[in-house]
Amino acid sequence: MFGLAKRLLPKISKTEMIALKSGTVSIDRHIMKGYVPKDFFKQLKNEKNDYLKNINTICETIGDEKIFINGKLNKKFMDVLKKNKCFSYIIDEKYGGLQLNVESQSQALVKLASVNPSVAVTVMVPNSLGPGELLQHYGTNQQKEYYLPKLASGEFIPCFGLTGPKNGSDAAGPMDEGTVVKIKGRLFIDVTLNKRYITLAPVSNLIGVAIKVKDPNNLIKSGMPGITVALLEKTKYPEVLNQTYHNPMNAGFPNGTLKGNVLIDFEDIIGGPSRVGHGWKMLMECLAAGRGVSLPASSLGACLATTYGITGYSNVRKQFNIPIIKMEGVYEKLFECVYNTMVIDFGIRFTNAILDDGEKPSVISAIMKQQTTERGKTVIVNGMDVHGGSGICQGPNNFISKFYEAGPIGITVEGSNVLTRSLIIFGQGLNKSHPYISSLVESIQKDEKLNFYTNLMKMGCHFTKNFVLSSINIIPTNNLEKQLRKNTRMFANLSNIVSLLGGNLKRSQAISGHMADMFSNLYLGYAVLYHQEKFGLDHFMYDVCLSELNKEFYKSFEELKYELPTNLFVLTKISCRKPDWNWTFVESKREFTNLVWKNQKVKEYIESQIYIENNVLYKIKQANETTNEELKEKLVDNIISVGEFKTK
Repeated sequence: MFGLAKRLLPKISKTEMIALKSGTVSIDRHIMKGYVPKDFFKQLKNEKNDYLKNINTICETIGDEKIFINGKLNKKFMDVLKKNKCFSYIIDEKYGGLQLNVESQSQALVKLASVNPSVAVTVMVPNSLGPGELLQHYGTNQQKEYYLPKLASGEFIPCFGLTGPKNGSDAAGPMDEGTVVKIKGRLFIDVTLNKRYITLAPVSNLIGVAIKVKDPNNLIKSGMPGITVALLEKTKYPEVLNQTYHNPMNAGFPNGTLKGNVLIDFEDIIGGPSRVGHGWKMLMECLAAGRGVSLPASSLGACLATTYGITGYSNVRKQFNIPIIKMEGVYEKLFECVYNTMVIDFGIRFTNAILDDGEKPSVISAIMKQQTTERGKTVIVNGMDVHGGSGICQGPNNFISKFYEAGPIGITVEGSNVLTRSLIIFGQGLNKSHPYISSLVESIQKDEKLNFYTNLMKMGCHFTKNFVLSSINIIPTNNLEKQLRKNTRMFANLSNIVSLLGGNLKRSQAISGHMADMFSNLYLGYAVLYHQEKFGLDHFMYDVCLSELNKEFYKSFEELKYELPTNLFVLTKISCRKPDWNWTFVESKREFTNLVWKNQKVKEYIESQIYIENNVLYKIKQANETTNEELKEKLVDNIISVGEFKTK
């Protein structure tokens, strides 16, 4: 048995193993077990910081103008961001930072993104992908005392160079290689940098880089060869050229390249010489959690503004003498907007609470990155469809086009969604979140036969329990929470069945992708329950969201079945059956869509998260709330015109 398991085990590289061991597990482990404790939510809190009061001022000052156009930085806007310490959200107060909790960071980014995506990107990178997080965890005392106050004040504008011509979604793939050399008794890393798609690179004066270090002459006394992260101050390393830039979808934030041959002093390794070769572990532990904050928040800001604006617009925009929101084709689109926006919101609040509880769940972060950006795309495309001619014309009253332009960026960066879904969420999640598989793998790798058989027995019991419970778990129920828990048991059983593929799972990305969708649906379902318990908006809203997530779960399940090989298909047919279920009806969808403007509590909840002063969203609000028909007509005409420009 041990020999067979060894042959079935897929090859796991050193970097993959580090990634699997980095971070923590949370509710993802419970989902893999098949049961989430009912008191799981009690330990979690959502607390905001007073700093959020400053965000409205920033939004008012900056507006929706782009921060970086044609290679030129709007210094006025950058000064506003520095003055309000927008680059210091994560930096400890003793170094002059704001030290915001995750919920406050997230809500600040949501509001910024709702008015100006380019500003949101400019702010989020130093707070999630920059050197600040790495320095706080791994920097020497000397590095912390020198760099962190300057990062907090905005004197240093950081960027982080990881992506190159040959490594992107495969972050640990072929990257810039440096060789350890000795010059006048001191150790350096001789490396030629070639980084691209680096956010803030064109304006950065503090450059973090990830490189692979080799030591052919055995010069390293502490540390080891391997991926290493270093920090290059521009005045000390002028040979790093950041003079060219990219233009990502005209989104208007700085993005560019880092090139040049440099000799990196060992003292500029983050954490000092002993941290040479430990960079991959450092990156995995620090940056994975950030992925679960920055991009989801940006996506939510865009979705809230789009949904609020387009539902309000549909209430006052008439065609065929009726508001277009009453047309079935329109409110079907609007339903998708409201539903996906709410699910993103619930997921973010839940994830923020888990992160603020001290967890660094890499699998959950991957779920949130992929799900929020994909659902965000649906919201914006549907919003554009309903907005019609006004949506495709640029101008001050077009509240959607900026999100439409920036949408593909979130889909692509920090690991493309295609690979995140098909490889990471379930592929890595099975190894990391499953209660026994990681222990089995480790015992095989270490040739520990006793531990292997012990864990195999536990795995066998776990398999049998979930197989039996899943096979008898088919009684229909109208209780949505009970249905979610039944689906959790079914997923745990399916995970065990799919794990029988062994190393073939890596190549079976259609299977892994459908399992990832089901995993994500379950996580977001529990996020709905969490939000209901903590915030309690409208029971009908939660019911519809859970019902639709259940529907998505079973759709993925049906698609999965026919991707499985025959033996696993048979096991699935025996132990997993889709129960009868009453899905959301048309009337419910119409009622659900109307909640945004007809339920005061829901409306105020959305308004609290976005900026609606002195912009088109405020005009839409006025048009919906005024009883003066003449004023309403005037406002609607202005809103529809979007922007008109004189011919030259």
